[in-house]
Amino acid sequence: MCGRYALTLPPQAVRQAFGYDGKPNFPPRYNIAPTQPVPVVVARDGARHFELMRWGFVPGWVKDLKDFPLVINVRSETVREKPSFRAAFTRRRCLMPADGFYEWHKTGKENRAYLFRRPDRGPFAFAAIWETWHSPDGGELDTVALLNSHANGLMSAIHPRCPVLLQPGEADLWLDPATSAADAEALLKPPGDDELEMLRIGPLVNKVANDGPELQTPWTDVAADGPPLTAPDTPARPAAARKPRPARADARHGADEKVDLGAGQKNSQKNSRENSQENSQLKGQRKGRQEGAKANAVARQGSLF
Repeated sequence: MCGRYALTLPPQAVRQAFGYDGKPNFPPRYNIAPTQPVPVVVARDGARHFELMRWGFVPGWVKDLKDFPLVINVRSETVREKPSFRAAFTRRRCLMPADGFYEWHKTGKENRAYLFRRPDRGPFAFAAIWETWHSPDGGELDTVALLNSHANGLMSAIHPRCPVLLQPGEADLWLDPATSAADAEALLKPPGDDELEMLRIGPLVNKVANDGPELQTPWTDVAADGPPLTAPDTPARPAAARKPRPARADARHGADEKVDLGAGQKNSQKNSRENSQENSQLKGQRKGRQEGAKANAVARQGSLF
């Protein structure tokens, strides 16, 4: 299953790739974890909209969050049949934009982390379903889970399951509530073996608080005498629903505002006092070049999904 992923492209590149209304502004995220608010693309009134939802699906009939497990992945083979997901699969399908995701492979006492991404570093769309949960006190919480399938040849050596990535041109069919369940189910297949590349990375991704580009540094560039690999953190599940955030409402209506995507957005490593100013300038220049290259790559392709 997929328990962490990344969305690092500039907001304008994501908007152009997915064609939603509004101009939500959000920071690059390298370590998005369950229970955090995540970007979601939905179709409503003939247009696509950007919204934030809690990663962790909750059916509408659940009375108390404590009584329902944290569901971040749903098996594509049974989503059409399971009572917990059937209605959402029929009427509330959505996209989760991403440009990378992580899996772990246990080898002896180590859990080795791997990054999966497109060779061109472009965005892709997780097939997902969403549901609004109503708490006993009247609060509302929009929740989402991605769908997974059996692993393709590339991933099978690491993990038996793989997220479903929709192909360009399939998003409209998936988002349209008029699409039959059978036609939507036909889209649920693992990515092709040449669609993604696999890269072993270091242990920084294991901690939710780490959320910077250094997480995706190839293992060959990480010091051999670094800390031992450990299993990833399991975020605690919130005990109660949260009221809709103003940022979510603004994003729905197309406001050009900064959106809070959760904790872990600050780089935990600081420059030394003597070199802080010089390093900040260099990092800013490098970041600008990287984001500009990503934006230009997507711009050349136009709307992908």
